[in-house]
Amino acid sequence: MLVLVAPGQGAQTPGFLTPWLDLPGAADRVAAWSDAIGLDLAHYGTQGDADAIRDTAVAQPLLVAAGLLSASALGAVAPGAVTPGAVAGHSVGEITAAVLAGVLDDTAALTLVRKRSLAMAEAATVTRTGMSALLGGDPEVTIPHLRKLGLTPANVNGAGQIVAAGTLEELAALEADKPEGVRRVVALKVAGAFHTRHMAPAVDVLAQAAADLSPADPTISYVSNKDGRTVGTGAEVVSRLVGQIANPVRWDLCMETFKELGVTALIEVCPGGTLTGLAKRALPGVQTLALKTPDDLEAARELIAEHASA
Repeated sequence: MLVLVAPGQGAQTPGFLTPWLDLPGAADRVAAWSDAIGLDLAHYGTQGDADAIRDTAVAQPLLVAAGLLSASALGAVAPGAVTPGAVAGHSVGEITAAVLAGVLDDTAALTLVRKRSLAMAEAATVTRTGMSALLGGDPEVTIPHLRKLGLTPANVNGAGQIVAAGTLEELAALEADKPEGVRRVVALKVAGAFHTRHMAPAVDVLAQAAADLSPADPTISYVSNKDGRTVGTGAEVVSRLVGQIANPVRWDLCMETFKELGVTALIEVCPGGTLTGLAKRALPGVQTLALKTPDDLEAARELIAEHASA
């Protein structure tokens, strides 16, 4: 069985959209999305420097657009095509996955993620917060230690990878008092403590935006970051998309569900690499492929033909 996954914030790099815009119809499609959300995606995806595309308000729509563009080029979700057995996304990648599962259309998804990104960027200005990755350690030891310091394990990614989030003072305390077994604490270049209580103001904004949506039920198994479970209705997918911005990402549980579903191959849409890296460590024996440029499409199609269902 094939799983199609979409990465989250931090996967973007300067110029990563450039080769995808050379595909037939891609530039026109991106231009239409840009007009719909009031953000020049092509500019940021081809000319934006690292600081420009690190901005939450830019990074999130750009990642969803790239994911949708590469998935479309792959042909994995076209009507009548071979399809994955399940889809999932990490953080903002969940919105990409909602399109791949047939819950939202492209324009609705890009409109929602634009509002999400602006709301989260605004929430991040209320308190000086951040996120840090912990290298090494046992989650059963690390997570209680983080909570003792007032921090949230905002991303529990599996394969021993945890990202802590909270105020800058709490993160400084973590530097001085690392959990047993953790080798290093690495500050991440993000604007705030995403997937924590600090994002609560953005939840209300996104809930209002989501009220205008008309989601369809998933046509492919949709695996949620909330608890790693599959979600059966479009309304529940959207409800989880709203609440998830203030709750931890449990990618470890998503990968456990992939195992239960019988995954044999995993493809990560553009800009791929992060989630395939986790899968290589947590899902031994599963074939993985990251879509980075259109040059990866042929190998991905071969993997789909071998592992997907008609």
